[in-house]
Amino acid sequence: MLTKRIIPCLDVNMGRVVKGINFVNLRDVGDPVEIAEYYNEQGADELVFLDITATHEGRGTILEVVRRTAEKVFIPLTVGGGIRDVEDFKEILRAGADKISINSAAVRDKYLISRAADKFGSQCVVVAVDGRMRQDCRGWNVVINGGRIDTGLDLLEWVREVQRLGAGEILLTSMDADGTKYGFDIAMTKAVTETVNIPVIASGGCGSLDHFSQVFQETKADAALAASLFHFRELTVKEVKEYLHKKNIPVRR
Repeated sequence: MLTKRIIPCLDVNMGRVVKGINFVNLRDVGDPVEIAEYYNEQGADELVFLDITATHEGRGTILEVVRRTAEKVFIPLTVGGGIRDVEDFKEILRAGADKISINSAAVRDKYLISRAADKFGSQCVVVAVDGRMRQDCRGWNVVINGGRIDTGLDLLEWVREVQRLGAGEILLTSMDADGTKYGFDIAMTKAVTETVNIPVIASGGCGSLDHFSQVFQETKADAALAASLFHFRELTVKEVKEYLHKKNIPVRR
């Protein structure tokens, strides 16, 4: 059985790691390179580094921070934010990233997924999908630009298309749950993991050890991502893995 991955997320704004609720009211957490080193030592399976304002501000990802982070960590590093074309993929991979996460750019030009997969391989292409429950509560829409724009795209139709175009993985964030610590959005995660066959990382809302076990026991998620829980040392990656091991959920220890 494949082990479940535990992935800390570094939301980076102007070269600093930050955390907020529903992507607003951002608090400074610290230096991304130092924090990445700490998670590497803690036994994190991967790291996700998101330049959360790059797309909104119309600028590229901070390559120097990516380069310095990649030099210090020896686990897979996924980088997202501000990526607009295949050339951006090339630059960030050259800076030391293992995978590239695209969100708004994929919605605006879905064939960027297939162009990048053809050039670098599907394993390099992570499509970040942010979902929010529709007002009629009958499904979810895809939102972009840090939740600022509702695309009107149906979430399940979009993840099917993302898989068809060659994405290797989906980073699924519930905008309703993000930063709340009330738990992962189980209904949304379950729906997506039952729709696609590629790995899905569950993100948004984790607030306790139980939330980690719940998302793995009740959905087919391959990985769970958290930020503030780890940043503010409420839990360590090691504690999460020991807890999951006791629950007979396979993890790399």
